[in-house]
Parts: sequence; C-alpha cells; structure tokens
Amino acid sequence: MQNTDYTTPPALDEILTLEKQVWAALVDGNASADRALLSADFLGVYSTGFANRDDHVGQFADAPTMARYELSETKLRVLTPDIVLLTYRADYQRPGLEAWEAMLISSLWERRMDVWVNSFSQDTPLEAQ
Repeated sequence: MQNTDYTTPPALDEILTLEKQVWAALVDGNASADRALLSADFLGVYSTGFANRDDHVGQFADAPTMARYELSETKLRVLTPDIVLLTYRADYQRPGLEAWEAMLISSLWERRMDVWVNSFSQDTPLEAQ
C-alpha cells in the first residue's frame, strides 16, 4: 500500500502545468485530453452561461477553439491541501483571427482519488484597451 502525503498542498507550477494542459487541448482540438482533466461534475461559468463537462468538451466538435495563448499574473490560493484555486490572466487568439482577446480566469482544482481534476472555472472577459 502506497503512503501518500495529503497534508502538503501542490506548488503553483504543478497546478499551472495542469491548467496549460487544458489550454493545449483547446489549441490541439483534443477533446479526450480535455475530458480527462475535468471532473465529472465540472461547472463552468462563462459569459454565454453555465457549462458542464460535456458542454466544455463539446466545443471541440468542429475544430480547435484557440490558436495561441499566454498566461500571466498567476496566483494559487490553497483552500485545503486537496483543493486549490488558480487565478490568472489569459491572452489568446482564436483560429483564423489576428486580434488578441483577454480574460481573467478562476480555476478550482481538486485532488480526487490521488488525481488532480478541474472542477470549476469562471472566465471574465476583459474589454479591449
């Protein structure tokens, strides 16, 4: 039996690596990678409304939804050793468009059965400046 230490929260880099895997799935159009990173009870809060895991994964039905992205202003708030809130700014380009867009994101990650999954995300679009 493996003895796992659940008293130590993850480092920012560990969770940021997971978050970047979600973004890479958006760029690659990889629905299965996206699904694997989201909890079954995932909830997204977006300017278009609420979304569950199937809704989030469904955006890959036709093609990738992002062409490029940059994440900055990252912060990690530890709620418990197994639940953390990652907040950051995302600047991104959509496929076929030259303009960059930006949003602020809150992303809740939970360690479940020794695996980190994204259970909640809220995107707040920023107005062009």
